[in-house]
Amino acid sequence: MSLRSSDQGVPRRVVVATKNPGKLEEIRATLAFPGWEFVSEAELGEWPDVEETGETFVANARIKALAVREHTGLASLADDSGLEVDALDGEPGVYSSRYAGPCASDAENNSRLLLALQDAPVLQRTARFRCAMVFIDDDGNETVSQGACEGSIGFEARGNGGFGYDPLFLPDAVPGRTMAELTTREKNMISHRGAALRALREMLERD
Repeated sequence: MSLRSSDQGVPRRVVVATKNPGKLEEIRATLAFPGWEFVSEAELGEWPDVEETGETFVANARIKALAVREHTGLASLADDSGLEVDALDGEPGVYSSRYAGPCASDAENNSRLLLALQDAPVLQRTARFRCAMVFIDDDGNETVSQGACEGSIGFEARGNGGFGYDPLFLPDAVPGRTMAELTTREKNMISHRGAALRALREMLERD
């Protein structure tokens, strides 16, 4: 997809597979190409449910991006992300949002993770947040980017910001604080999603 608006001067619309306004704003800020317009599922009204059956983050992001493109006929962007804990052989991975069950809350997922790591000492609690993004342009061409944020899992939840496993995750880039104790700006600078977005921008600028 060329980094310009259409020949008729109409903005190129990209549908983002998200209902999260914070994620949408981060995408708009990072991929602020002239003539591009990013809209979310929520802005388009009724939306079909998409079952994430992939075994990798890339596979799940692709499933969502393809569903968006099929439903709208427009360019699409989707991401999938989660937490990988080395001592748990990469779990919870693609099951991060439902680690403690299909309808588990963040608190329940965090509790299960702490229980799974209850005997793991500090040096064996290494982990990372990982994000995969799949962008499908007007012509059906696919661009895939990934990003990661290295860190470790703490022994207790701390902080009131963020969501998911943020209160337990101690990023290497900001020693002594959990992801939930960072400002939004600090988190975006080091986050896995931010890294994936910056990588995607570089790829699209090269095309």
